[in-house]
Amino acid sequence: MIIPVLSFFLTACGASSPKQPDTAITIQKVEFSGLTEKAKAYYADAIRPLYEKQLLRTGFNGAILFAKNGEIVFEDYRGDINFKTKEPITPTTPFHLASISKTFTAMTILRLMEQGRIDLEDPVYKYLTGFPYTTITVKNLLSHRSGLPKYDHFMSGTRAIVTRKKNRRGKWIKRTTYITDPIAVTGLSTNADVLKYLNQIQPPLESQPNRRYHYCNTNYALLALIIEKITGQTYPQYLKDSVFTPLGMQHSYVFSVKDTANYIPSYNYNKSPFKLEKLDCVYGDKNVYSTVRDLLIWDRALYQGSFIKPETFALSIEPLSNETRGIRNYGLGWHLVVDPPNPTIVYHNGWWHGNNTVFRRLIADTATIIVLGNRFNRNIWSAGKMSSVFTGRVDTTGIEE
Repeated sequence: MIIPVLSFFLTACGASSPKQPDTAITIQKVEFSGLTEKAKAYYADAIRPLYEKQLLRTGFNGAILFAKNGEIVFEDYRGDINFKTKEPITPTTPFHLASISKTFTAMTILRLMEQGRIDLEDPVYKYLTGFPYTTITVKNLLSHRSGLPKYDHFMSGTRAIVTRKKNRRGKWIKRTTYITDPIAVTGLSTNADVLKYLNQIQPPLESQPNRRYHYCNTNYALLALIIEKITGQTYPQYLKDSVFTPLGMQHSYVFSVKDTANYIPSYNYNKSPFKLEKLDCVYGDKNVYSTVRDLLIWDRALYQGSFIKPETFALSIEPLSNETRGIRNYGLGWHLVVDPPNPTIVYHNGWWHGNNTVFRRLIADTATIIVLGNRFNRNIWSAGKMSSVFTGRVDTTGIEE
């Protein structure tokens, strides 16, 4: 079923984007202006054939939403959330957001910074007792520049060995090799177990802090613990009380150990379910569940500065990993495509088991694309290319998780 365009009676204007990776970013509070019915129909008509070709023909099972100026111009819901019970996907069906969850963790840390409760340059050990890597800062975690190994490797029986060798040009480079490790963690692990492993085993860093970008779920599992330390609440409860409820995200929550009895699996492309596994209860890096409409509320809050200040959001999308060439970069909780003179694309995709997701924000165009799926479909990640309906430009970035 394709659901008609909805209107939120809001206002909109664009925001400036950086022209160089190291250019200071200015973000203004957005006052959305409403779209005419003609404009909404135009966008819906342009999106529909692209959606049918790219997703419906490839077995899409999930929810999709396009918004312009804070208003929904296209949304659709296909398939089942539970293949066993045949429960259909509806506008109130929460999906596992996978790594889109990192945007909530990062923005919450930045809000605590605004409140004076944390400094991004603080060492992690200030908040996490016994943390052995004394030069890693909170900012290093946020920007994936800590050098920490991935908990989803070392806690599942995989260990990284970092070696140095000369490349063909005679330059010394680091190579990471993953091998099977006899040390494996059993049972349902929590964030506390991740910290305990790091404190006791002290696996070697894969690079020195702030030396290079290394996307790593460990960073955000630790940030969730820092949020808990500062607030005195569990991460799931704090997000409920301080994010979801105040913003009106009625169908959003964080999955944790206490929710395991209600676990609904995601599915592989062949519809085989993923059973609950030992790393499925670690949160902060993943485990936020939400709907496309709730994510649009989150999107609008970031545009309008109702969760963090516009200047704080601008800080979060400054590209911090400029040591290698290319248009891909990362800020504080956001992937970035920095390709002047085109406006910067701000996004986060996600993957966990059969869930793969897209949250793509075209800030210069005040447009957003949200795609959530619970049956693995690689085409979901490239669905962001449908942004051409807003920008008028063909997107060739090929962004995946």
